[in-house]
Amino acid sequence: MFSSVRTKAEEYDYFLNATNSIGCNIFNGKWVFDSSYPLYDFSKCPFIDNEFNCQKYNRPDNLYLKYRWQPFSCNLPRFSGLVFLEKHRGKNIMFVGDSLSLNMWESLGCMVHSSLPNAKTALIKKNGIAEIAFLDYGVRLLMYRTPYLVDMVKENIRTVLKLDSITDGNAWRGMDVLVFNSWHWWTHTGASQPWNYMQEGSKIVKDMNRLVAFYKGMTTWARWVDKNIDPSKTKVFFQGISPTHYQGKDWNEASKSCKGETQPFLGTKYPAGTPEEAIVVNKVMKRIKKKVYLLDITTLSQYRKDAHPGFYSDMHGSDCSHWCLPGLPDTWNLLLYTSLIS
Repeated sequence: MFSSVRTKAEEYDYFLNATNSIGCNIFNGKWVFDSSYPLYDFSKCPFIDNEFNCQKYNRPDNLYLKYRWQPFSCNLPRFSGLVFLEKHRGKNIMFVGDSLSLNMWESLGCMVHSSLPNAKTALIKKNGIAEIAFLDYGVRLLMYRTPYLVDMVKENIRTVLKLDSITDGNAWRGMDVLVFNSWHWWTHTGASQPWNYMQEGSKIVKDMNRLVAFYKGMTTWARWVDKNIDPSKTKVFFQGISPTHYQGKDWNEASKSCKGETQPFLGTKYPAGTPEEAIVVNKVMKRIKKKVYLLDITTLSQYRKDAHPGFYSDMHGSDCSHWCLPGLPDTWNLLLYTSLIS
């Protein structure tokens, strides 16, 4: 912990030296109890949507807030909003994806705000883009909602998901950091499916294997990155696959879902293994020519069957796919922070 007499300049130097020493697989580790957690107070963060605000909706337990990710062969730096803002002064950081991107974007806004509660902020929403701006530093955290990354277009045959087309990417240009995410919506069927047809080239189909479709869409995204990103100007991350906990058999408790779960899975190997969609992401990532970083959050998130809102949000039914704030996405952002600063 920091001494109260450490100046802001000393604090900045301390964090910079700590993060520069990172040299291990930060995604390989375990969850440990830490009484100093959570990293912020939900009631003091103005950016949390009701779908993630478990404490506002009276979740009765709070042990899920007290776990810190501990890599096996190194220590993560403590998050500093000051270091983050100074390092990214005048820069634009955009999250691109679905509601799991929203989960992470709001978490980062809360983490920075908690570090510097008196910093001037603005929350702006226009033209489909949401923005948390830290005005004293010229830092903009942006959120662009696009669940498939590829285009979804209304045509005379109704709504078409175009697996080989990204025109929305014009809005992603010129960013200093891009954090992409997709998968959550590729599994939706029936009334919750927002498209009527899929198209690749001139071929239009009613449906196809969703992993195959995801692979095609991710390959289109990879081509977009290779064509449009200058790594000397823009750092690109893929958020990794965020798991769900609707089926207790995944952690050897067949009759359960995340409902009522109050502790992480504390074993050393998650019974369900690596999800097929994560294998697809790894396959695509290996073929990208430009430098792209994978935030490999899947396994560490699989362990957190306790960290979902369940019934403690404004969503109808039990939510075992999104995450409470404060909570797990704060760790995703600590890993992003470590990657950006070190």
